[in-house]
Amino acid sequence: EATLDLAERRRIRSAIRELQRQELERDEEALASKRFRPERGSHRQDDKENWPRSRHLEEEQQTALAALSRQLEAITDVEELTKLLRAAGEYEERKLIRAAIRKLRAEEIEGEALSPHPGSSY
Repeated sequence: EATLDLAERRRIRSAIRELQRQELERDEEALASKRFRPERGSHRQDDKENWPRSRHLEEEQQTALAALSRQLEAITDVEELTKLLRAAGEYEERKLIRAAIRKLRAEEIEGEALSPHPGSSY
């Protein structure tokens, strides 16, 4: 802003853009090096010791989600599903309940589209 020479302003803006690009590249490189940093050996061993427990917990969660899915199929009231959604604590549970709500609403819309509207003549 201190100079009135347009050519000099262009050079300054170009230099600023180049510095910003270089800074962005440095940030991306730093992020990539953090993301792909090798784990320490002892931490890896701890993970191996916990594998059976985590697999068991994952299997239990899958069983619980399957049971919830069957339960949701029997529910035909959006209000009841909404209450379940508010009470759900786990992300996967909420995801299933939201899908069930969307399915019910789509079925309601489809049913309204197929049924003749009162007062209309076909």
